[in-house]
Amino acid sequence: MTAMTDGVHRLALRVYYEDTDAGGIVYHTAYLRFAERGRTEYLRATGFDHQNLRRETGAGFVVRHIAVDYRRAAYLDDELVVTTRVVETSGASARMEQQVLRDGVPLVSLSVQLAFLGDDGRPKRLPGDLRQAFLSQT
Repeated sequence: MTAMTDGVHRLALRVYYEDTDAGGIVYHTAYLRFAERGRTEYLRATGFDHQNLRRETGAGFVVRHIAVDYRRAAYLDDELVVTTRVVETSGASARMEQQVLRDGVPLVSLSVQLAFLGDDGRPKRLPGDLRQAFLSQT
């Protein structure tokens, strides 16, 4: 399931064996992968995707800063939902807030600062239509 409602994108996923440690608890870096999937699907839900952005603008998103608050553990076979929303945009960046939930209970919260960088590694302004799509969801 993937859905956008009131500016919040929701991505359902299940915890697989590969996401866990030997005790069946989700390993801390797996949450970063879950969040990346959520951001990618958020972008798709706004009508964009990473490949076309790079092809059309010569630029793409990179994580500049991420803060993660691990509150509760997830376990093998849990059904989770990753929520993603844009909370701020500026010239060449966007900040997203994300949560990983189980049965509506927050397990992990992430604040992610994204930079939009050109192929030369330098900041590039967000395209107007992308910025507008983000702003229409906030």
